[in-house]
Amino acid sequence: MEGKTISLSFLLLSLLAISVSSTSLQYHTLLLHSLPLTQLQKSLHFDAQLLSGDGSDLDPDNALSLQLHHVDLVSPSSFNATPHALFKLRLQRDAYRAKAISDLASANATVGRRAGKPHPGGRDFSSSVVSGLSQGSGEYFTRIGVGTPSKYVYMVLDTGSDVVWIQCSPCKKCYTQSDPVFDPSKSSSFLGVACGSPLCRRLDSGSCNRKKCLYQVSYGDGSFTVGDFSTETLTFRGTRVNNVALGCGHDNEGLFVGAAGLLGLGRGRLSFPTQAGRRFGRKFSYCLVDRSASSKPSYLVFGESAVSRTAVFTPLVKNPKLDTFYYVELTGFSVGGARVPAIRPSLFKLDAAGDGGVIVDSGTSVTRLTRPAYVALRDAFRMGAKDLKRAPDFSLFDTCFDLSGKTEVKVPTVVMHFRGADVSLPASNYLIPVDSDGTFCFAFAGTMSGLSIIGNIQQQGFRVVFDLAGNRLGFAPRGCA
Repeated sequence: MEGKTISLSFLLLSLLAISVSSTSLQYHTLLLHSLPLTQLQKSLHFDAQLLSGDGSDLDPDNALSLQLHHVDLVSPSSFNATPHALFKLRLQRDAYRAKAISDLASANATVGRRAGKPHPGGRDFSSSVVSGLSQGSGEYFTRIGVGTPSKYVYMVLDTGSDVVWIQCSPCKKCYTQSDPVFDPSKSSSFLGVACGSPLCRRLDSGSCNRKKCLYQVSYGDGSFTVGDFSTETLTFRGTRVNNVALGCGHDNEGLFVGAAGLLGLGRGRLSFPTQAGRRFGRKFSYCLVDRSASSKPSYLVFGESAVSRTAVFTPLVKNPKLDTFYYVELTGFSVGGARVPAIRPSLFKLDAAGDGGVIVDSGTSVTRLTRPAYVALRDAFRMGAKDLKRAPDFSLFDTCFDLSGKTEVKVPTVVMHFRGADVSLPASNYLIPVDSDGTFCFAFAGTMSGLSIIGNIQQQGFRVVFDLAGNRLGFAPRGCA
């Protein structure tokens, strides 16, 4: 594993600096920053103006992009929990989600519901996004306006779901959220969907009550939302998107935390990109801020501005049995500058029955690889990092290191090879702190499922471009600036 290495420098209770060096790429130096868990809470401050705002705190000269902030700004109550406890909760929720996705893919069932009509053309627009770490969630939140007049709330940003929904009053049962619960009676643009209407009939599990169309969405972890199916106006920093089909949930139970609802960004007919596709050219992108960064801004963008010039693209793969997920063709990995020979493209193949394959998902934290691929990747990384002191396993991580007392260590580079695109990961996207004692773990995991998932830890810092018009997905490094 000689050749390419990553030099990872850190001071516990201070910034972790990671630089890349290579005998063949001496000029390539990348400096990243992350924080040990005890510093995470201290460095992030609560901004009440952001919490209650409508996006007016954003750059007024950039009409196409909104700031992204860390989710620790969302709920000051999260500071009552220790960083270690929040991280453990995040991994627990992540395991539920990954299993639910794998089970769904194995069953070849469609996520979400069917959609309403797309909206006519217009200019680009955007919305703010934050990480869900402080809430114990591996998901990211986006802040948008709902209704007329607009009430700004946080919603989960989810490429693995289609249906758009929000908690609504009156609540039969609602979980705790950061913002006030949306009251549809105070919105002039809220419109219930009639029972028996074409839009209602598009629901896979819709029902009727007093001539009103009802929806229900259940998730693999046992969470669910039930309520009135409706249309409403969503506002993205002054840009209004009318007649978005969404669920107005009066009974919402399970592992939901913090956000008011969910913005489905999947490929299905009910997802927001499909509904509003004509308006923004069926293109959107996000950059997920580092899980342990401060409130440095980043952006979620819709329209032509979403496509980064520095992105490398791989074709999207269609699964005819499952239309929600974003499938891509992963062909292998390199560790330390050398291809891992045991990781063959066949390990990631999507077969004719719709089984297997690889998806890119914003809601799953840790990348899961089919077991043979993971074992080969892990063993190659262990060999390249053999001089580092090992630490006990942590949760789902079986390759951890005790880096306490050190100021610099070298770890092998990791590159994901997609069809037509090689994505070189920063060290902080695969070697992450899991406690305040200097323990770092290799942030990949194996799965017995045939489906592999590229999670959001590995996506951090990249602008991930979903060009549905071009049927391609792209990665632009250092895309959060």
